[in-house]
Amino acid sequence: MDVMPLLLLVAGSAAIAAAGRRTPVPAPLLLVAAGLAVSYVPGVPDYTLDPHVVLPLLLPPLLYTAATDSSYLDLRAQLRPVALLSVGYVLFATFVVGWAVYLIVPGLPLTAALVLGAVVAPPDAVAATAVARRVGLPSRITTILQGESLVNDATAITAFKVALAAAVGEGATWAGGIAEFLIAAIGGVGVGLVLMVPIHWLRTHVREALLQNTLSLLIPFVAYAAAEQVHASGVLAVVVVALHLGHRAWEVDFATRLQEEAVWKMVAFVLESAVFALIGLQLPVVLRGLGTYEGADAAWYAVAVFLVVAVARFVWVYPATFLPRMLSARIRAREENPTWKGPFVIGWAGMRGVVSLAIAFSIPLTVDGGEPFPQRNLILFLTFTTVIGTLVVQGVTLPPLIRLLKFPGPDVQAQTLAEANAQAQASRAAEQRLDDLLNDERNALPGPLAERLRTVLERRRNAVWERLGQVNPVTGETVDDTYRRLSREMIGAEREVFVRLRDGRYIDDEMLRTLLRRLDLEEAAAYREAA
Repeated sequence: MDVMPLLLLVAGSAAIAAAGRRTPVPAPLLLVAAGLAVSYVPGVPDYTLDPHVVLPLLLPPLLYTAATDSSYLDLRAQLRPVALLSVGYVLFATFVVGWAVYLIVPGLPLTAALVLGAVVAPPDAVAATAVARRVGLPSRITTILQGESLVNDATAITAFKVALAAAVGEGATWAGGIAEFLIAAIGGVGVGLVLMVPIHWLRTHVREALLQNTLSLLIPFVAYAAAEQVHASGVLAVVVVALHLGHRAWEVDFATRLQEEAVWKMVAFVLESAVFALIGLQLPVVLRGLGTYEGADAAWYAVAVFLVVAVARFVWVYPATFLPRMLSARIRAREENPTWKGPFVIGWAGMRGVVSLAIAFSIPLTVDGGEPFPQRNLILFLTFTTVIGTLVVQGVTLPPLIRLLKFPGPDVQAQTLAEANAQAQASRAAEQRLDDLLNDERNALPGPLAERLRTVLERRRNAVWERLGQVNPVTGETVDDTYRRLSREMIGAEREVFVRLRDGRYIDDEMLRTLLRRLDLEEAAAYREAA
C-alpha cells in the first residue's frame, strides 16, 4: 500500500489551513481551491472518496468533537428550530430538489432525482462549525446551526437509503420508508443512551490520562459501529454520547481534560483540513465519468440545482421561524420576537460538504436488473458542483453579510461581571472548605503553606474583577494582557535557567522534563486566569 499520497494530503492540507488563518479568506475555501488546482498538476494521483472510509472513519470523530464542544442545555433550549431544520428541512429539500431535477433533466427517473435530492439536502457539519467559529455569529444562531449540523446527516442518510431502494428496484414504499426512518432515529438515540452511561463510568474510573485519551479516541467509532450493527443511525448514537460526555466533562480529572482538549483539537484540525482538500481533489474523478452530459447542458443543470438548493432553504427557514410564533401564544410569551436578519443568515449558511460527496459516491453502479444506475455520473457531477457552489458563493459572502447586517456583539462587560460573580461564589465555597479542612488536625499545615493556599484563592477571585474596565494608560494594554505577558516573561526566564543547567549537566533530561511540565501548567493557569 502506497502511503505517500495520504501523507502528502495530510501535510499539504494542514499547511494550507495554517496559512489560511493568516488571511481574511476562510481556510475551508482555500483548501477547496487548492485541491481543485492540485488535481490538475501532472503526476498527482487520484484521491477518490471511498464512502466505506469517509462515513465510518471521518464522520464519527468530526461529529464527536463538534458535539462535545456544543452545549446540551443550549441545544435543548433551541430544540424546536433545530428539529425543524435537521429533520423537516432535510426532508423538504430532498423532495423539492428531487422534483425540480426530475423536471429539469430529461430522461432522469423521479426515483434517481430523489436520490440526488437526499444527497445534497444536508448542510455539512464541518462547514457549518467552521463558519460559526470564524464569523462570530450570535450565540442563538450558532447553536441552531451547530445543532442542525449534528443531526441532519442522520436524516439525509436515511432518506437516501429509502430513495436508493426505490431507484434500484427494491420495492420501497412510503410506509416502509417512514418505518425505516423511525427505526433508524429511535434506534440511534437508544444506542447512544445505552452507551453513554457505561462510557462515562469508564472515563471517571480510569485514572491514567493516557488510557483516558485512548478511550476518548475510540468512543465515536464504537458508538457509530454499534448503532450501524443494529441498522440504527450511527450519527445519532455518536451525537447522543458526545453531548452527554461533554455535559459531564467536569467529572473527569484535570490531566485528562488538558490532554483531551489538545488531542481533539489536533484531530479536528487534521481531519477538517483533509476533508476540504478532498472535496477539491474530486473534480477530475467526477468529470471523467460525466459522459454525454457536457458543456452548456451540464453547466445549466449545475446552476439550476444550486439555485433550487439555495432558494429552498429560504422557503423553509422563514415559515419555520415565524409560523410557530403565529400559532402558539406560549412561544410568543416565552421567546423574543425574531427579526428577519437571523433567519436570513441561517438560510444563507447552508453550505454543503464532504458528507454529500461521500453519500453520492456510495450510489451503486447498477440497479437490481443489472442495468446501469440511471445518470449516476450526472448525479455525482451535480453533487460536486452544488458543494463547490455553496462553499464558494455562500462561504465567501457570509462573513461580509453578517458585518453588513450589524448583529449586536456580545456584552463583554456583562459577561465579565457574570464571570466575576460566579468566581466569587466559588471562591467563598472553596474558602469555607479550606477552613473546615485546616480545623482538622490531620490536615495541619505550617502557616506559610496555609497562607499560600489562601493567596492563590484570593488571586483567582480578584483577577476577574480587575478586568472590569482597567487599561494601562501608557501601553493601552488591558490588565489581562499585561498579566499574561509578565507571567510569560517570568516563566521564560525560569525555562532558560533550567535548560542551561541541563546543558551544563547539573540536572538530567528527565528532571528537565519534569520542571518544564510544571512551568507549562503554571503558564496555562496564568493564561486561563487572564483569558
